[in-house]
Amino acid sequence: MNVSVNNVNNAGKSDSILHNLRQDFPASLVVFLVALPLSLGIAIASGAPLAAGLIAAVVGGIVAGMLGGSSVQVSGPAAGLTVVVAGLIDELGWPMLCLMTIGAGVLQIAFGLSRMARAALAIAPVVVHAMLAGIGITIVLQQVHVLMGGSSRSSAWQNIVALPDGILNHELHEVIVGGTVIAILLLWSKVPPKVRIIPGPLVAVVGATALAIVGGLNTERIALSGSFFESLSLPQLPEMSPGGQPWVHEVGAIAVGVLTIAMIASVESLLCAVGVDKLHHGPRTNFNREIIGQGSANVVSGLLGGLPITGVIVRSSANVAAGARTRMSAVLHGVWILLFASLFTELVELIPKAALAGLLIVIGARLVTLAHIQLAWRTGNFAIYSVTILCVVFLNLLEGVAIGLAVAVAFLLVRVVRAPVEVKPVGGEESKQWRVDIDGTLSFLLLPRLTAVLSTVPEGSDVTLNLNADYIDDSVSEAISDWQRAHEARGGVVAIVESTPAKLHHAHAGPPKRHFAPEPIGLIPWRSTRSNHRGDGNASILDRIDAYHRNGAAMLHPHIAGLTDSQCPYAVFLTCADSRILPNVITASGPGDLYTIRNVGNLIPIDPPDRSVDAALDFALNRLGVSSAVVCGHSSCGAMTALLDDTTDQATTPMGQWLEHAHDSLVAYRDRHPARASAESNGFTEVDQLGIVNVAMQVDRLTRHHILAPAVGSGALQVVGMFFDISTAHVYEVDQNGLVCPAEPARTQ
Repeated sequence: MNVSVNNVNNAGKSDSILHNLRQDFPASLVVFLVALPLSLGIAIASGAPLAAGLIAAVVGGIVAGMLGGSSVQVSGPAAGLTVVVAGLIDELGWPMLCLMTIGAGVLQIAFGLSRMARAALAIAPVVVHAMLAGIGITIVLQQVHVLMGGSSRSSAWQNIVALPDGILNHELHEVIVGGTVIAILLLWSKVPPKVRIIPGPLVAVVGATALAIVGGLNTERIALSGSFFESLSLPQLPEMSPGGQPWVHEVGAIAVGVLTIAMIASVESLLCAVGVDKLHHGPRTNFNREIIGQGSANVVSGLLGGLPITGVIVRSSANVAAGARTRMSAVLHGVWILLFASLFTELVELIPKAALAGLLIVIGARLVTLAHIQLAWRTGNFAIYSVTILCVVFLNLLEGVAIGLAVAVAFLLVRVVRAPVEVKPVGGEESKQWRVDIDGTLSFLLLPRLTAVLSTVPEGSDVTLNLNADYIDDSVSEAISDWQRAHEARGGVVAIVESTPAKLHHAHAGPPKRHFAPEPIGLIPWRSTRSNHRGDGNASILDRIDAYHRNGAAMLHPHIAGLTDSQCPYAVFLTCADSRILPNVITASGPGDLYTIRNVGNLIPIDPPDRSVDAALDFALNRLGVSSAVVCGHSSCGAMTALLDDTTDQATTPMGQWLEHAHDSLVAYRDRHPARASAESNGFTEVDQLGIVNVAMQVDRLTRHHILAPAVGSGALQVVGMFFDISTAHVYEVDQNGLVCPAEPARTQ
């Protein structure tokens, strides 16, 4: 019997492996076609031997793929390290760069073994976004000279200064080849989806190469020194640095370089892993193992004479989109690059340098994303974003990131210091009654502003001081007590109202600690019924009602008692029937605040209209006088999945007939609605992208709805779109162009 069971299990595992391989094999070919031109272009931009890019691609695929902690992430040479690598090669030479890559890999392995991997994510997202944008600008400034037939300078400023002369003295044939690549890449998203199965970078480079050959264009071609295997060599310790000094005098620069490569490679790999995890439904990344895998790959790449390696979002997202299931896809893509590099070297040498320059210009430009700029502007972090970019471009990457982090910390301190402190009279300027409101985190950093505001309270007045704080240290407590005694000594009266658990007397009773308000009423007394389900649906729900009467009814009663005879909601809230959406919780609203409408897919039927939805909208606006109308979609929506997969039969099923009301959303999604691009740039899956497009379309319907349109036009009613991401519990605002105001930072690519 045991033998039979083992045979069945082994057969099942074999079927699973074969099934995954049927997905991984074609995906590996797609990633190979994407990675090949990128690896060559990054090697050129870094000033490294061309074979170094291919070596790094092979090692990144095989070693990082086998040892890393992500099932679908693909590693290789990345644009994010181009600026650092080019600077280190100029300063210390290529042999030393290989040794530094080994050192960085060892440091990454230490990060992983000590379980410090997640610490690399403790960098403000705005600084990371600005770092990538700065790298992109630097790459563009370098490669635009190569595209025009010249050579890049050693600094961004020199590239800018030399740009007018390069434009005037350009090589036309080089510009034609590079411009062809740029044009193909920019237009590739417009071609039919069936054609887009072929990677755009491959089409662009092959097309430009063919144009150069057929047209007889005089362009500079790639030159490989020897075969691929001849390029494999153990690194040797150089006797002299490029500046003519013994390398031992460069120990400080070497140490900084090793740390820089290790930190940037780790951060980029982990951010890539976080982004890729949001694109698939397979196992989540083990971050510590992923850093060990990345470090091992860098050690091997440095030993063989390759570039530093990171996880690469372009290759990884292509891998997921091609249907990869396991790490075998990444490993096989490394094998294909190895076979190509060893057997087809002559084909590589046909590629014009200007073609790869055009490819790198597009890659660099795409590192500067409009979504990140808009997010920095909305969240008040645009100054941090701008300073970091300027420092990365005109100083260097490490100094730029360090200065960006310092500015981010400074902004944080300023925001803490500027905790709201407001003084106002009650009943006019001549009133003897005054009110002081103090909110937020109250530390010694607030003292200058706090004492200045309190000094404006007129002598002899009656003051109500309202404290709404999560943290109060002894310096603030003492300052308020001193002011209270002084004010009362001059004939005034002070009444202190403390509405939060953090109290003034706590500050002197022990070390300060943060206090939090009690849990919201909607969260008490929650516990999952899934783990305690008895199999009888009626008995289970009655158990939950009994638990409510024991633990929740008394807490809810004071909040709902005043609503016995009427309701006065501020918003009509239309959302999906999905059981995971909790309207009052995600909007921090109480009883009587939301007039909720639910249906499958959060739809507003227009043609034909739905009487139930229309009746609810009419009652909410004309009887209850709501001031807002909200459409709320959500991630992993079953309705959107069915709509995208076209699994419903509208002629025979109620679900299919209902989803006909969402047909316009599907058409808009396929036509690349701006909301889809916004969602895609934030790392959402295709189902969630359709869900966000659907919210944007329903917001438009609601705005033009015959019941609501007059109120919208007069400004009496505001229409808002929302999207609830279940995996992160974050709520995003949605308008006609997509995500516009995430309540938390947008997803990292």
